[in-house]
Amino acid sequence: MFDLLILGVLGGCLVAFGVAAAWARPRYPALFWFVLGLPLSVMRLLTSYGSVMDACGLAVAPSRLRALAVRAATRREIRPVPPRRGMIRPTTTGLRFRLRLAPGQEPADVAASAERLRHAWGVHAVYVTPVKPGVVELRLVGFDVLARVRMPKPATPEALRVPVALREDALPFVRDYLTIPHQLTLGATLSGKSMYLRNLITSLARQPVALAGIDCKRGVELAPFAPRLSALATDPNEATDLLPALVTEMENRYDLIKARQGIAPGTPYEDITSDIWGLPEHERPVPIVLFVDEVAELFLVITRKDEERRDEMVTQLIRRP
Repeated sequence: MFDLLILGVLGGCLVAFGVAAAWARPRYPALFWFVLGLPLSVMRLLTSYGSVMDACGLAVAPSRLRALAVRAATRREIRPVPPRRGMIRPTTTGLRFRLRLAPGQEPADVAASAERLRHAWGVHAVYVTPVKPGVVELRLVGFDVLARVRMPKPATPEALRVPVALREDALPFVRDYLTIPHQLTLGATLSGKSMYLRNLITSLARQPVALAGIDCKRGVELAPFAPRLSALATDPNEATDLLPALVTEMENRYDLIKARQGIAPGTPYEDITSDIWGLPEHERPVPIVLFVDEVAELFLVITRKDEERRDEMVTQLIRRP
């Protein structure tokens, strides 16, 4: 009787745990992954690593020395050797580890088997990233991170480098204006262009940069951020006045850089600059970021006078770096 009572209690606990897991999986995927998904995936990976690599064609024949040693010590059948695996590192969205490729293998060989690895280890997705010659990193994502987006905790902020979105591999998409100063965002209706713009402005607003905007749709997208913007044009006439002012500021900065380049012979090359980031911090002007919402609005014309204004604005946009 006592044994039946214990079995009933254990059975009830297992049923309650299963019901709780089924309830939490769609509502709290990160919690479900940390409590149940991560241990199961690690167990599958550790117990089936060799066989899965062999089935995916990623195992290779052992070296002659290793084959002779195995044959002499155990007289077992010589089996293919999987790539050497590094330490498994759990993350809040999955886990990752590194593989050292065998001679003759390339990252594309592992990437071609990503879908097989996903099914074998019971995860949402597998991504392969080259780290250095002969080494790749496998990033296993345990659940759909885009179903309920949660941005990772921000690292140390860097000038004009802001995370604005989450990628499907659970890594943040970082917009770096120092590397790519210009960008044209395209997309269909409801594709997320406006949300991307809002996240970008919100992230840049925390930094010591000047923000300017052109929104010829009467400011419906950028007007909510007007208190933070240094300048905002909400129609073509205002844009015609704003763009020359920005070009004038650009020319003043060119003069500042040119004056800095008037240096004596023998100055180290690293002290010579052609942009504001090479200037000393106390001389460096504030960076300016210009947002143009619906750039096509600047090209709409009705009369010949509008054509002249359009040509002038296009010229000013092209001149601005």
